[in-house]
Amino acid sequence: MTAQASVQLPIALVTGASRGIGRAIARELGRTHHVLVGGRSEASVAPVVASLPSATAYVADLATDALPPLPARLDVLVHSAGVEEGDRIADTDRATWERVFATNVFAVAELTRLALPALRAAHGTVVTINSGSGFASGPRGGVYSASKFALRAFADALREEERGNGVRVSSVHPGRTDSDMQRGLVEKLGEEYDTDYFLAPEDVAAAVRTVVDLPERGTIETLSIRPTRRR
Repeated sequence: MTAQASVQLPIALVTGASRGIGRAIARELGRTHHVLVGGRSEASVAPVVASLPSATAYVADLATDALPPLPARLDVLVHSAGVEEGDRIADTDRATWERVFATNVFAVAELTRLALPALRAAHGTVVTINSGSGFASGPRGGVYSASKFALRAFADALREEERGNGVRVSSVHPGRTDSDMQRGLVEKLGEEYDTDYFLAPEDVAAAVRTVVDLPERGTIETLSIRPTRRR
């Protein structure tokens, strides 16, 4: 990050920004923000960094690594990194539960904890990219849904704790969205992959833009987005 960029532009950190929803959000916010492009390797985030007017790589495996330093002020923190694993409860071992919660919940909590001083300084916004699975669960989706229920509880608690500090917290819950994760899930369930019935990553990014651009006196606390067409 250059000193010039940090002075002229608000700063947004987007995790999971190397592909899918996270990449779309980074590109959308990149129109108005300096973006810290979160990903697991320099190679994965480099194309996104290069495509943005003002951006810096933020490289770490959030579930296991020590986290890179954060700026003194952070205007937006978008938690988009996530994993989907697991099957029927009877067939899912403890290690799978721990891997999913490590990325979808524990890493979110730790990064947020470290970022709170910078977010408070900027009266910033935290956005958790949740899921329709954060509202309801079903067969073969218990592990992922449990992590997203926990993520929703985390965001609800953080929102109330930080009201007096000027930090806004929003949960964005997309329905089925065209992405690598969705392809894996559809394959696991043995269904046909038909993007006519899915959101595009850019649709979710547009929703995040709405959350971020709302005047500071208001908070979009929970936003649910579903594909218009259904099978």
